[in-house]
Amino acid sequence: MQHASSPAELAALAAAIEDWLEVQREENPIVAAVEHDEDPEVHRWFVRVTGEEKDVFSIWFELGQRTLHYETYVMPAPEENHARFYEHLLRRNNRLMGAAFSIGEEDAVFLAGALPNHAIDHDELDRILGSLYVWTEQFFKPALLIGFASRFPS
Repeated sequence: MQHASSPAELAALAAAIEDWLEVQREENPIVAAVEHDEDPEVHRWFVRVTGEEKDVFSIWFELGQRTLHYETYVMPAPEENHARFYEHLLRRNNRLMGAAFSIGEEDAVFLAGALPNHAIDHDELDRILGSLYVWTEQFFKPALLIGFASRFPS
């Protein structure tokens, strides 16, 4: 079981994440915007990134007592070829480290993971942002072509 961070430790981690996000906002060309949750008691950030395969998407980071949870919405539930669609994503999960495809509200597809608080540093945050970006870009279109095939003429 992970050690629960004290309020002081959470404040320090939140400040480190804020510092990292400021650098991303200023220097990372894929980062279009960064927003912080309006509730001051919640440590949650929304990072809007610009892609090529998927034009724009957001990556959410939420700092809890034990872990930093991160996720991005990939696409809605498939309209067709359900078995093939989910098999495709499950097979892709085998290649991912630190995140996995999952089904969320309204059966939408997400890419999500978590990191223990003691492991949070700028390098890990870079890895998370870069990985979610690359995986969304890499796997979005193939999954779209399977789950929404009739919308794309052959």
